[in-house]
Amino acid sequence: MITQEQLFAILEGTQRTLLIAGVSIVFGIMLGVIIALMKISRSKLLNGLAWFYVWVFRGTPMLMQLFVFYYAMPLFTADVLGVTLRIPALTAAFIAFSLNSAAYLSEIFRGAIQSIDKGQMEAAKALGMSYYQAMFKIIIPQSYRRLIPPLGNELITLVKDTSLVASISLFDLLRTVQVMNNSSGEWIYFLYAGALYLLFTSIIQIAFDKLEKKYSVYE
Repeated sequence: MITQEQLFAILEGTQRTLLIAGVSIVFGIMLGVIIALMKISRSKLLNGLAWFYVWVFRGTPMLMQLFVFYYAMPLFTADVLGVTLRIPALTAAFIAFSLNSAAYLSEIFRGAIQSIDKGQMEAAKALGMSYYQAMFKIIIPQSYRRLIPPLGNELITLVKDTSLVASISLFDLLRTVQVMNNSSGEWIYFLYAGALYLLFTSIIQIAFDKLEKKYSVYE
């Protein structure tokens, strides 16, 4: 039987899991849009920078990125700047997950934007709109309906991947029940965690399915 103290610990770990996923998806979306626009821009410099960013963050493990921001960053600043800059574990998790999510989301945004018929841009320019006016007033508003399914998938992935923060000593949901298991030898705590993960991912799946059905009628 779970005690009140254990229940509070699980709720605290759950709150931290959802906080990391929520903050990361918000900043990931904002940065992802910028990177997507850079990648489809006519500037070779912006295009190259965006390509390099996506190449790095999609091509390296999420766990390694966490290690870089939490463990390697203080060593780097000490060697280069002469000052040991240690980022708090939660902040390191926010940064790593946000930057990683932005890389994946940028490709989702780029694909959705480029799926809009090119005639829309030509028509907007014929009306006297600039490239950026046409992009933000015509193209992007049409593309967001196609973003719903992959955006939901990315959020589900984020919720599950937050379990990696245990590697930098953060007590998320999974790490909390793991410690309970180690101290008591009871496997039942993993069932509690599994049920909560299933609950949250199911809620996200149902919500995004409804959004997709709602907006698909306008396609």
